[in-house]
Amino acid sequence: MKTIPSFQIDHDILKKGIYISRIDDDITTYDIRMKEPNRGDYLTNSALHTIEHIFATYVRNTEFGDNIIYFGPMGCRTGFYFLTRNLSDAYSINLIKDGFKYVAEFWGRIPGASHKECGNCLEHNLPQAKEEAKEFLKVIENWTKDDLKYPVSEE
Repeated sequence: MKTIPSFQIDHDILKKGIYISRIDDDITTYDIRMKEPNRGDYLTNSALHTIEHIFATYVRNTEFGDNIIYFGPMGCRTGFYFLTRNLSDAYSINLIKDGFKYVAEFWGRIPGASHKECGNCLEHNLPQAKEEAKEFLKVIENWTKDDLKYPVSEE
Protein backbone atom coordinates (compact mmCIF):
# COMPACT_ATOMS: atom_id res chain seq x y z
CA MET A 1 0.00 0.00 0.00
CA LYS A 2 1.03 3.58 -0.60
CA THR A 3 1.89 5.72 2.40
CA ILE A 4 -0.78 8.39 2.80
CA PRO A 5 0.42 12.00 2.57
CA SER A 6 -0.13 12.88 6.24
CA PHE A 7 2.23 10.06 7.26
CA GLN A 8 4.94 11.49 4.99
CA ILE A 9 5.31 14.63 7.13
CA ASP A 10 8.37 14.55 9.42
CA HIS A 11 6.65 14.55 12.80
CA ASP A 12 10.02 14.85 14.57
CA ILE A 13 10.34 18.49 13.45
CA LEU A 14 6.66 19.46 13.35
CA LYS A 15 5.80 22.44 15.56
CA LYS A 16 2.50 23.87 16.76
CA GLY A 17 0.68 25.91 14.13
CA ILE A 18 -1.55 25.80 11.08
CA TYR A 19 -0.43 24.01 7.92
CA ILE A 20 -1.90 23.03 4.58
CA SER A 21 -2.08 19.26 4.66
CA ARG A 22 -3.43 18.86 1.14
CA ILE A 23 -5.46 20.49 -1.60
CA ASP A 24 -7.98 18.46 -3.59
CA ASP A 25 -9.57 20.55 -6.34
CA ASP A 26 -11.56 23.18 -4.40
CA ILE A 27 -11.11 21.58 -0.95
CA THR A 28 -8.22 22.58 1.31
CA THR A 29 -7.34 20.46 4.33
CA TYR A 30 -5.68 22.41 7.13
CA ASP A 31 -3.63 20.69 9.81
CA ILE A 32 -4.33 22.57 13.03
CA ARG A 33 -1.46 21.34 15.20
CA MET A 34 -2.05 22.33 18.82
CA LYS A 35 0.62 20.05 20.31
CA GLU A 36 4.05 18.94 19.11
CA PRO A 37 3.96 15.27 18.12
CA ASN A 38 5.57 12.60 20.30
CA ARG A 39 6.51 15.01 23.09
CA GLY A 40 4.24 13.47 25.76
CA ASP A 41 1.88 16.46 25.90
CA TYR A 42 -1.45 15.69 24.23
CA LEU A 43 -4.97 17.04 24.28
CA THR A 44 -7.18 15.11 26.70
CA ASN A 45 -10.09 13.33 25.05
CA SER A 46 -12.57 15.51 26.93
CA ALA A 47 -10.90 18.81 25.91
CA LEU A 48 -10.53 17.59 22.31
CA HIS A 49 -14.19 16.59 22.22
CA THR A 50 -15.36 19.92 23.64
CA ILE A 51 -13.22 21.97 21.25
CA GLU A 52 -14.63 19.93 18.37
CA HIS A 53 -18.24 20.67 19.35
CA ILE A 54 -17.78 24.39 20.00
CA PHE A 55 -15.42 25.19 17.10
CA ALA A 56 -17.41 23.19 14.53
CA THR A 57 -20.67 24.83 15.60
CA TYR A 58 -19.08 28.28 15.47
CA VAL A 59 -17.53 27.98 12.00
CA ARG A 60 -20.67 26.44 10.51
CA ASN A 61 -22.63 29.46 11.72
CA THR A 62 -20.42 32.05 10.03
CA GLU A 63 -21.07 33.86 6.77
CA PHE A 64 -19.46 31.07 4.72
CA GLY A 65 -20.63 28.17 6.89
CA ASP A 66 -21.71 26.24 3.80
CA ASN A 67 -18.04 26.18 2.74
CA ILE A 68 -17.02 24.24 5.85
CA ILE A 69 -16.68 20.56 4.96
CA TYR A 70 -15.30 19.09 8.18
CA PHE A 71 -13.62 19.86 11.49
CA GLY A 72 -12.47 16.90 13.51
CA PRO A 73 -9.75 15.58 15.79
CA MET A 74 -6.58 13.73 14.89
CA GLY A 75 -6.34 10.31 16.46
CA CYS A 76 -2.95 11.22 17.93
CA ARG A 77 -4.66 13.99 19.95
CA THR A 78 -2.24 16.69 18.78
CA GLY A 79 -4.81 18.71 16.86
CA PHE A 80 -7.53 18.81 14.25
CA TYR A 81 -8.16 18.64 10.53
CA PHE A 82 -10.21 21.47 9.07
CA LEU A 83 -11.55 21.10 5.54
CA THR A 84 -12.90 24.08 3.61
CA ARG A 85 -14.22 24.59 0.10
CA ASN A 86 -13.42 27.68 -1.98
CA LEU A 87 -12.13 29.79 0.90
CA SER A 88 -8.88 31.74 0.70
CA ASP A 89 -6.02 30.80 2.99
CA ALA A 90 -6.13 34.26 4.58
CA TYR A 91 -9.84 33.94 5.30
CA SER A 92 -9.40 30.40 6.66
CA ILE A 93 -6.58 31.46 8.99
CA ASN A 94 -8.70 34.30 10.36
CA LEU A 95 -11.64 31.93 10.75
CA ILE A 96 -9.45 29.50 12.70
CA LYS A 97 -8.25 32.34 14.94
CA ASP A 98 -11.82 33.52 15.47
CA GLY A 99 -12.97 29.97 16.17
CA PHE A 100 -10.34 29.40 18.84
CA LYS A 101 -11.09 32.80 20.35
CA TYR A 102 -14.74 31.78 20.50
CA VAL A 103 -13.80 28.53 22.29
CA ALA A 104 -11.51 30.40 24.71
CA GLU A 105 -14.28 32.82 25.65
CA PHE A 106 -17.20 30.36 25.54
CA TRP A 107 -19.58 30.05 28.49
CA GLY A 108 -22.76 28.08 28.59
CA ARG A 109 -24.09 24.77 27.39
CA ILE A 110 -21.72 22.95 25.03
CA PRO A 111 -23.46 22.72 21.65
CA GLY A 112 -24.61 19.24 20.68
CA ALA A 113 -23.61 17.66 23.99
CA SER A 114 -26.88 16.07 25.10
CA HIS A 115 -27.61 12.34 25.08
CA LYS A 116 -29.74 12.76 21.95
CA GLU A 117 -27.07 14.75 20.10
CA CYS A 118 -23.76 13.15 21.06
CA GLY A 119 -22.39 9.62 21.22
CA ASN A 120 -20.21 10.34 24.25
CA CYS A 121 -21.92 13.27 25.95
CA LEU A 122 -20.31 12.63 29.34
CA GLU A 123 -16.77 13.17 28.06
CA HIS A 124 -16.52 16.94 27.83
CA ASN A 125 -14.39 19.42 29.74
CA LEU A 126 -15.09 23.07 29.04
CA PRO A 127 -12.42 24.56 31.35
CA GLN A 128 -9.69 22.41 29.73
CA ALA A 129 -10.97 23.23 26.23
CA LYS A 130 -10.87 26.95 27.01
CA GLU A 131 -7.31 26.71 28.38
CA GLU A 132 -6.08 24.76 25.36
CA ALA A 133 -7.69 27.30 23.02
CA LYS A 134 -6.07 30.21 24.89
CA GLU A 135 -2.65 28.57 24.67
CA PHE A 136 -3.05 27.85 20.94
CA LEU A 137 -4.13 31.43 20.23
CA LYS A 138 -0.72 32.58 21.47
CA VAL A 139 0.92 30.31 18.87
CA ILE A 140 -1.17 31.45 15.90
CA GLU A 141 -1.59 35.10 16.87
CA ASN A 142 0.58 36.34 13.97
CA TRP A 143 0.13 33.34 11.64
CA THR A 144 -0.19 34.24 7.95
CA LYS A 145 -0.53 32.33 4.70
CA ASP A 146 3.28 32.44 4.43
CA ASP A 147 3.45 30.18 7.51
CA LEU A 148 1.21 27.41 6.09
CA LYS A 149 3.99 25.19 4.71
CA TYR A 150 5.14 22.22 6.73
CA PRO A 151 8.72 22.44 8.00
CA VAL A 152 11.17 20.43 5.92
CA SER A 153 13.92 18.17 7.25
CA GLU A 154 17.44 19.30 6.51
CA GLU A 155 18.58 15.72 5.85
